Amino acid sequence: MSSPDNPSAVNPLPPAVVALFLIIMGIELAFSLGARGIVGGPEAVGWRLSAIQTYAFSGDIFDWMWTNNHWPFEHLMRFVTYPFVHVSFTQALFVSVFVLAMGKMVGEVFGGAAMMLIFVASGIGGALAYAVLLNEPFPLIGGFPAVYGLIGAFTYLLWHNLSLVGANQSRAFTLIAFLMGVQLLFGLLFGGQKDWVADLAGFATGFGLSFFVAPGGWQRIRRRMQHD
Repeated sequence: MSSPDNPSAVNPLPPAVVALFLIIMGIELAFSLGARGIVGGPEAVGWRLSAIQTYAFSGDIFDWMWTNNHWPFEHLMRFVTYPFVHVSFTQALFVSVFVLAMGKMVGEVFGGAAMMLIFVASGIGGALAYAVLLNEPFPLIGGFPAVYGLIGAFTYLLWHNLSLVGANQSRAFTLIAFLMGVQLLFGLLFGGQKDWVADLAGFATGFGLSFFVAPGGWQRIRRRMQHD
């Protein structure tokens, strides 16, 4: 039991962060247990593949919808569902760790609703960039574009705080520069998809959206527009 004189050593996570973590890892746990035959019976072995076919984002499907001007819900939902389906337990675990770390810092400042908005919108922004800028036959799977949106929001917090003390604001982009550098290096060494485009677009979406959803952000934008 904690009190003002005996604070807890660990700050509680915002409920929205806990919810995201439980959803991501709950889905992954079902896939992993199903693949081992522990739950779901024989058909559970194919749960992951079935989920990828149904919920992953496909650039080819997006091109078909655009060409035919036909937007069925079963394909539109892929913009929102693909961050919750992962190709492996390891990928889901890394995404979950970033959700806990970045989501906590963003959620404590922005609030749970704004944090969730950034997560979802960044996933959508990443998928749009993946479809429009690339011609990849592989589906976009996993929560990294949405997580990079949270990193974008965290970068905004650093950028804003550095501006308040008159420091060099470019220092706020050190984390994203490091992460993208590592990702590009691994791509050059080992090959793979160009999903870093979706990650970078997710980051840009999260950073840009933060100007509006940060505490007092919309009021600052309105004042600046009025002055201009």
